[in-house]
Amino acid sequence: MRVLIVEDEWEVASLIETGLEDCGFMADIAGDAKEAQQRLAENEYDIVVLDVNLPVISGFDLCRMIRNRFDTLPILMLTALGNTDSKLNGFDAGADDYLVKPFEFRELVARLRALTRRNSAQSTEATVLRIADLEFNQQSKTVKRGNQKILLTARELTLLEFFLKNQNRALTRNEIIEQVWDLNFDTGTNVVDVYVNYLRKKIDKDFVPKLIHTISGIGYIMQASDD
Repeated sequence: MRVLIVEDEWEVASLIETGLEDCGFMADIAGDAKEAQQRLAENEYDIVVLDVNLPVISGFDLCRMIRNRFDTLPILMLTALGNTDSKLNGFDAGADDYLVKPFEFRELVARLRALTRRNSAQSTEATVLRIADLEFNQQSKTVKRGNQKILLTARELTLLEFFLKNQNRALTRNEIIEQVWDLNFDTGTNVVDVYVNYLRKKIDKDFVPKLIHTISGIGYIMQASDD
């Protein structure tokens, strides 16, 4: 497995590189966004470990750049910014996982292996997920309903994919958070409701039948029925 470490603090980057190589990984280091883009253009990587506090171009912006060019390349953000807003910004930028410094190295390794396994498994799954007249192409990350193309953000795409893979099954808010965001949020957060509302406006508002339904006291279900 080949890893690109994007970290401007050389001592930290070097420690991560050495630790990963001891675990059997191949690792390269980029100190800023420009160097990271150059390495990504020259080499093929299995995963990116990305710091947020980078010079000139932030890790959030670089994450968006990487995601726009490499749809399926796993990105793990590794940063000291541990508040919920920073985590949400990271996931909205296209990150697949978020680990806060300081961290245990064995947890980093476990997360990297889990992300690459997940990416490998997804590559063998069906390319197109469907319900009613809605289609989601997992490779191109494109969505259309009938003949209309629908533009979704990275997080909305992930949420829709989770719904499509769990059609006709009641999903709790906690389950959605754990599977879509990989985070343990405070129980009072309404992030799931906010993003479900975003998604509904784009894929349900002007279409019949409605696909995302609220289950009072539980959460949501995706099914091709207005009942």
